[in-house]
Amino acid sequence: MQKKEHMVTYAGLEKLEQELDHLKTVKRKEVAEKIKVARGYGDLSENSEYDEAKNEQGIIESRIAELESMLKNIHIIDENELTTEHVMVGCHVKLRDEDGDEEEYDIIGSTEADPTGGKISDESPVGAALMGHGVGDTVEVHLPSGGTTSFEILEITKSVI
Repeated sequence: MQKKEHMVTYAGLEKLEQELDHLKTVKRKEVAEKIKVARGYGDLSENSEYDEAKNEQGIIESRIAELESMLKNIHIIDENELTTEHVMVGCHVKLRDEDGDEEEYDIIGSTEADPTGGKISDESPVGAALMGHGVGDTVEVHLPSGGTTSFEILEITKSVI
């Protein structure tokens, strides 16, 4: 099974590394202290504080493992690799929808997606449909609700990432 490559910007890589460091150096110690205190309350079979701390520990360890796996399979988006001939990760696109309204998005990797901030993943329905298309192309997008919509690509520029 091939590992999924995670595409990120330099800023995205830094954010992932900072989160991993925080989880390992701060959150692990905090939850270990919570477990230690909860053990002092006595019978562990009826100790909700202990159960809660152990659950939190599991969530933290799971996220650490996830981040470590992502960082092993990272591809940093290099501005020199970007082109404006077709939509790719790292591009900024200007679109016109079926109603004639214009929308703009940065196409980025899934780890940095923020749809409310105009940053959509290359794996999202709109992002995936746009990949590889050029200015003037009309792209049909299959929506999660089952319907479809279309966008005309008006402009492709390098994203400020």
